[in-house]
Amino acid sequence: MNDKPSILIIGAGAIGSFYGAILKKAGCSVSTVLRSDYEAVRTRGVRITSPLGDLSFEPDRVYRDSDLPDESPDFLILCVKVLPGVDRVALVAPWMGEKTCLVLIENGLDIERELADAYPDNPLISCLAFIAASRTESGVVEHKAYGKLVMGRYPEGVDDNCRALSQLFMEGGIKIDLTERVVGERWRKCLWNTPFNPLSVVANGADTFTILDTEGGEELIRAMMREVMVVAAAEGYPMDEALIDQNIESTRKMPAYKNSMALDYLNDRPIEREAVLGNVVTIAERHGLAVPHLNTVLVTLKMRAALEGRE
Repeated sequence: MNDKPSILIIGAGAIGSFYGAILKKAGCSVSTVLRSDYEAVRTRGVRITSPLGDLSFEPDRVYRDSDLPDESPDFLILCVKVLPGVDRVALVAPWMGEKTCLVLIENGLDIERELADAYPDNPLISCLAFIAASRTESGVVEHKAYGKLVMGRYPEGVDDNCRALSQLFMEGGIKIDLTERVVGERWRKCLWNTPFNPLSVVANGADTFTILDTEGGEELIRAMMREVMVVAAAEGYPMDEALIDQNIESTRKMPAYKNSMALDYLNDRPIEREAVLGNVVTIAERHGLAVPHLNTVLVTLKMRAALEGRE
């Protein structure tokens, strides 16, 4: 009998599939809730190529989002895009049990609050994924680099659920950093995401090499990163400016990478504009801070969306 906790993943795209594979490798029961990939995954399982080896796996159960659960999971991992019109509270509602721990592996700032308010009696773990992975077709994922998770209990602290889940991920072969201040870590993640993701869309789906190697590109990225730092400091989360160099250097070391927002744009899917960029600009305005580079990119994205009928 498997004494490992049961895992349910809602949103098993590139990110959800990869971390599901890691937990499956650690010996957990891993099930998925799928929409467009349901038939492919039910027939062939999840196929994942990775520098870590072949991480392909067959979920223990594959549900449609309209199904009812056989039982509530120990950990419900939510990996859907944070988009206007996506009711994440409604998505998790059928699957939550009294003791289910809700885990978010999602991008953006201030994305936990609505779920914490809806489930005040359930522990909530917030995670940040440092990974380069892409869904190339239904049920098929290409993992290119990295994979570390930074996690902590929301809004702060580290509890037994964090420690148990982190141990499982480490058994599966990835690095975990536990943090007492997960909101501060979200700001650190925004240091990369807030410049690179939106700029990739402005530049028609450009990869990281194109963004950095175009004349003026690296300087623009650095300017946007400095603005993110100013806003983060105003919120009480100051960062060392050396992080800018570290982010640039690590990006240059990985293969040319089209980030998730670029891929969403190129495939006519909605982008996480507000969660990744708009919320930073809104917080800057609240503090009376000028963020001209961030605001210019945000307004340009809004113009592009209006022109292309994506609003």
